[in-house]
Amino acid sequence: MGRRDPQTRNRDIYVIDLARGLSSRLTFDPGEDRYPAWSSDGSRIAWSANRDGAYQIYQKLSSGVGPEEVLLKDIVSISPTGWSPDDRFLVYTRLDPKTNFDIWVLPMAADRQPTVFLQTPFREGFGSFSPDGRWIAYQSDDQGKLEVNVQTYPASGGKWQISTNSGKLPVWRSDGKELYYISADGKMMAVEVKPGGSFEATAPRALFDLEPARARLAGFNSYAVTAAGERVLFVTTREEAESLQFTVVTNWTAEAKK
Repeated sequence: MGRRDPQTRNRDIYVIDLARGLSSRLTFDPGEDRYPAWSSDGSRIAWSANRDGAYQIYQKLSSGVGPEEVLLKDIVSISPTGWSPDDRFLVYTRLDPKTNFDIWVLPMAADRQPTVFLQTPFREGFGSFSPDGRWIAYQSDDQGKLEVNVQTYPASGGKWQISTNSGKLPVWRSDGKELYYISADGKMMAVEVKPGGSFEATAPRALFDLEPARARLAGFNSYAVTAAGERVLFVTTREEAESLQFTVVTNWTAEAKK
């Protein structure tokens, strides 16, 4: 998770052990660190950090042992959004000044030459590999508003729209039989994905409303789903009424004329 220090206002990456209730800090650089993404085997964490201006991609062992490593540097900001199931590829979002948000894939082989997956004048992002590595789910506004889509990987022209009335932030269940996303009205949605040679999914259904929990699901990796899909972890906004202070100025227009 990303955590912002209330005093320095700097954001770092932490790993929380839910079983033992322990929190371990993973990054220590004074730059901003955000959008952590676990490797499929759980051994590494990739994230985005602005060490030299634009956000670049780094990785480190999830145990915290050893130094961090630069995975990819670019002249524009880039952020990881997921790994392939065999950890051979990292999918990331690239902010291009001409084409806006695009989806790229970084091979984890020695040469690490990234390739474009989807680059159009529209905003594509939050790419997520299916557990079998055959599909990538993502969000795009090519229909006028953000919708969740699925395409084959490598891209072959096959495309399926998943959301029906706007959607964002797709996440796969670990067995690939369900795909989740957030609707425009703040509901956690799910579609069943049918196994087979071609992609086939059911109509979306609402699981629950996130609004009562004051969920904050604005950016990459905003929530996580457990392996069997029985629990969802997300960030909420908690207001402490007793700590809030307000100053009310009456007749302020008269004061402004003086």
